[in-house]
Amino acid sequence: MMKGWLNERQWRLYVATEARRRGRGGISQVAREAGVSRKTIRKGRAELEAGASSEPGARIRQEGGGRKTLTSKEKPLQSALEKLLDPKGDPQSLVKWTSQSVNNLQEALRQKGHVIGETAIRRWLKAMGFSLKANKKRIEGASPADRDAQCQHLNCTGKACEAAANPVISVDCKKKELIGQFKNNGREWQARGEETSVNGDDFLSVTDGKAIPYAISDVVHHHGFVNVGIDHETAEFAVESIRRWWQQVGKALYQTRKALLILADSGRSNGSASRLWNSQIQQLATETGLSITVCPLPPATRKWNHSEHRLFSSLSINWRGQPFISLETMIALISPTTTRQGFTVMAVTDTNRSPTGLNVSDEAMAALTIVRDPFHGEWNDTLHPQ
Repeated sequence: MMKGWLNERQWRLYVATEARRRGRGGISQVAREAGVSRKTIRKGRAELEAGASSEPGARIRQEGGGRKTLTSKEKPLQSALEKLLDPKGDPQSLVKWTSQSVNNLQEALRQKGHVIGETAIRRWLKAMGFSLKANKKRIEGASPADRDAQCQHLNCTGKACEAAANPVISVDCKKKELIGQFKNNGREWQARGEETSVNGDDFLSVTDGKAIPYAISDVVHHHGFVNVGIDHETAEFAVESIRRWWQQVGKALYQTRKALLILADSGRSNGSASRLWNSQIQQLATETGLSITVCPLPPATRKWNHSEHRLFSSLSINWRGQPFISLETMIALISPTTTRQGFTVMAVTDTNRSPTGLNVSDEAMAALTIVRDPFHGEWNDTLHPQ
C-alpha cells in the first residue's frame, strides 16, 4: 500500500529501514513481503548509512541513471531513418513509394538494431521536415500561350455585361452519382450506436439509376441552379439545363435584357468546338430572343470555374455522408444549400433522355448566325436569334 504514495527512492529507503528494524534475516523477509529485490534493499541501507535524505526534491537516481537518451546514437539512427524514407522500387520502373507507416518504420529500424518508440519516430519525422500529405489535383495539362490573355478577355467581357445589367452565368457538370444505398464520402454526427449502412460494392446491377447534376451559377445575383439529369452528359442536356434556368429563374430577374454571357469549360458537353453545343445554343438564342455569348475558360483551367469553387464545394459539404437513395433525396439535399455570403441554390429533376451520337450537318452549321470574336474566335463567339 505504501508504494503507491512514495517515489522510487523513498520506497527504497522505506524497505531498507524496515529490514534494518527486523534485524537478522530482515532483508529476506522484506524482499518476499514487499516484492522487491534484495539488491534494492541493500542499496537503500547503504544510502541510509551514508546519511541519504528522503525529503522532497532529493535526487531519485544517481547522475547518469535511467534510460539513455537518443542523443548518443542520434546520427546513426537518423541516417538509418533517412535511408528508409528514400524512394524505393526498381530504378527502371515508374513505381516509387515512401508511404511507410510509423509501425513499419519502427520494425525496420528494430531489424537494423535500433530501438526507438513510435512517438520518437513521429517527432524525428517532423523535425526532418516530413508530414502526412494527400494527393492534390493541381496538374491541369499543357497551358496555351494565350491563357492569361483569354482570362483577361473573359474578365473584361464579364464586367461589361454586369455593368449593362445583363445576365452572366457560369456552367459546369458535376460527376455522375449512383442512385441507391451507396457510400457517399464524408461524416455526420449521429447518436451513439447508430450508423447508416450502405452497399459494400458500387455495382451498376444494384443501382436505381444515376444522377448527373448540371449547375448554373448566376455570377451577378449569387444564385445557383442545378438541373439533375438521369441519362447522359451531352450538349443537348447542357443547353436544356440553361434553358430551364432561364425559364424558372433568369427570365424573372432579367425581364428586359437581350444578351446572355455563358462562362464554360473548354471541353466535354459544352466545348466550344462541339457542333451540337453551338447548334443547341442557336436554338436557345432563337427561343429566348437573347444574343448568347460563350467565353470558355482556357484549357488547363477547369478548376477555376466559378461553379466549381462557389457552388459544387458547398454542395459537397451539404450532402456529405448521405447516400442518394433517390433523385428526390438528392434534390432535397441540394436545395437548402446556402453560404454565409448569401449564395442560395434551386434544384430540379430532368427525366428527359439525352441520346449520344447526334450529328449536326454542314448545312445546319452554315445556317447558324454565329459571330466569331476578333480575339480567338475559335473560343469566343456570339450566336444571335434567327
